[in-house]
Amino acid sequence: MNREAVRLGCAVAVSGLVLAGCTSGGRGPSEPTPAKKAAATATAGPSATAAVDTDPAALPRTTAQATALIRRVIPDAAAFGPGTVRRTPYESDPRRWPVLGDDCVWRQQALPKDVLATMTRSYEIPASDARGPLRLSAVVTVHRDPAQADWENAEVLEEMMRCPTQRLRSDEVITSLNDVPNSFGDSGNAYADDTLTELGSYTGADVGGPHPYIWEQARIGQFTLAVSAKGSTGWSRADLFDRLRDPQVGMRARLRAAIERNASEPSSTNGDR
Repeated sequence: MNREAVRLGCAVAVSGLVLAGCTSGGRGPSEPTPAKKAAATATAGPSATAAVDTDPAALPRTTAQATALIRRVIPDAAAFGPGTVRRTPYESDPRRWPVLGDDCVWRQQALPKDVLATMTRSYEIPASDARGPLRLSAVVTVHRDPAQADWENAEVLEEMMRCPTQRLRSDEVITSLNDVPNSFGDSGNAYADDTLTELGSYTGADVGGPHPYIWEQARIGQFTLAVSAKGSTGWSRADLFDRLRDPQVGMRARLRAAIERNASEPSSTNGDR
């Protein structure tokens, strides 16, 4: 189950989106449950937003358009620094995404109707010297509208409260989860509508544990951008943050560029759903 998936940067307004100009996966059902409503209320911040007056013609409206944008935005292995390689499988099935069940186990399910497209890529820095392997991921999801993307962020909090211990695979578990959300304008967040950092501990059959675990997610309009790291021997939490910083900043910059590109191109009448 790919649920692997830094608050740095400055704000640049492009086509109505505020994206990083210098220097944070898929979720379950889209309908808000009472727990999700509570989570969203708990994280509600100032009315300021990072996505205003967006030109609709510059944003993806079909699965094909969203998938093409994702491939321009999601990082390759080199973005995570020297020694990073692709894991197998490298890319997730674009028709499915992970959902956390009532038993706190992640399983793949078909995409909900509110999601145009999503993709997870998985990477690894192989074990060397006194360090074990570091597993990394990036996730880009395109919702049909910002409200549904907002529920995805709220759902991360709901999942943490419901399941502070979560099983990724039969031999992988994350525990002691704690989420730190920030709305636009809070704690240096000048680049996204919402950001969320999830910290915890990771244990795997091949690496032991517990080791540091980080999931970082940013929502910008109808888009969510996430990166994650699962540690092992020799990797500190600070090391994980260092490895995730550039890929997250890079995704925001490429999203800005993709929106600029779409705004400058003639609109398409692609009949895809």
